[in-house]
Amino acid sequence: MMEERYFFEDFAEGRVFPLATKLVTAEEIIEFAAEFDPQPMHLDEAAGKASILGGLSASGWHTASMFMRMMFDGWLSRSSSEGSPGIEFMQWKKPVLAGDTLSGRSTVLESRPLRSRPGIGLVKFLHEVENQHGEVAMRGENPIMMRLREAQENAA
Repeated sequence: MMEERYFFEDFAEGRVFPLATKLVTAEEIIEFAAEFDPQPMHLDEAAGKASILGGLSASGWHTASMFMRMMFDGWLSRSSSEGSPGIEFMQWKKPVLAGDTLSGRSTVLESRPLRSRPGIGLVKFLHEVENQHGEVAMRGENPIMMRLREAQENAA
């Protein structure tokens, strides 16, 4: 059975695409922090507990990276994505701690074909990553460029 492939036309306003789930381990928090964000609360359980974060906590940038993988595994890998021109905003609302299980969704806010790039449309998303308690840990908005199905069919 062939998996559904998503084109621009499939991203109607209000449609929700689930993210894959992700168990966050202490080892990966420390590994990411050691290379990219070596603040004590990301490297050491005791330092994390002593901080306002309450435990060994993933860097916000690590959370964003995990979100990207969750989105890719959840739906982006089956889309006609041509990349993104950027992030409009990103908020880290709650610490992501070792042992958390993350899940979430990408919701289409709006979409429009691009006049400057025939065959490509721009889809704006609201992304929300939650922990196992349903608490929002990260929110963000960004547009993603998607190929139009019609343009794909005409090219074939």
